[in-house]
Amino acid sequence: MELYGHRIPMWASLGLWAVIWEIVGQAHVTILLPPLSACFMKLFEIVPTETFWSAMRITAQAFTLGMAVSILVGVPLGVVMGRSPLIDRLFLPWVSLFVSAPLTALVPVIMALFGFDETTIVLTVVLFAIWIIILDARAGSKGISPSLMEMATSYGATRWQAFIKIYLWAALPEILAGIRLGLVRAVKGVIIGQLLVSVIGFGYLFEIYSSNFLMEHMWALLLVLFFFAYLMDAGMGELERRIDYYSSVRG
Repeated sequence: MELYGHRIPMWASLGLWAVIWEIVGQAHVTILLPPLSACFMKLFEIVPTETFWSAMRITAQAFTLGMAVSILVGVPLGVVMGRSPLIDRLFLPWVSLFVSAPLTALVPVIMALFGFDETTIVLTVVLFAIWIIILDARAGSKGISPSLMEMATSYGATRWQAFIKIYLWAALPEILAGIRLGLVRAVKGVIIGQLLVSVIGFGYLFEIYSSNFLMEHMWALLLVLFFFAYLMDAGMGELERRIDYYSSVRG
């Protein structure tokens, strides 16, 4: 972005909003928005505690398991949908429905079926993340050059060999894009699951802070979540750029 001929870094917009946040907080317009500086100070109070790290461990475990299931199921299913018209017709309407559906309303259904333990939270993460992963893997699979498939056939590759050595690698840019979007959606899923299903992990901390009007604590915890979500998004973005050359070999 440029302003009056000068290049403005992308983080400058974050700095601008941080200043606005601090000004509004210092003006005490509402108790719900404390000063940003006070929220940062609370980080030094919250992060070193055993309660925080216990909540972090529980949340990270559910998040990791949910994303692992989403990737291990979503990527192969999306690739197969892109290569098989029959499978695509069977699954695409449901995938499209869940991508656009209000998923939070479905969490109580999972809770009724699987109870109030960590399994339900993991499934909530899967519910939020898997559909976009499937759609992007499908798009990447559909974009594979016919010449690659003809080459696999001419060399006598089995369907499994073609799937592992051609389809997955050729669709890799879109697969990584889907995983990147799925990571962000999974963060929302794990927090919603912990709040609605069983108040544990970060959901427990949010419940304590909000019920006691500890707004500085709550915003500090939100900043931690924003930071980790940004790190994951930036990391996947960098990985996408590093393997971007796969896109050029599919044409």
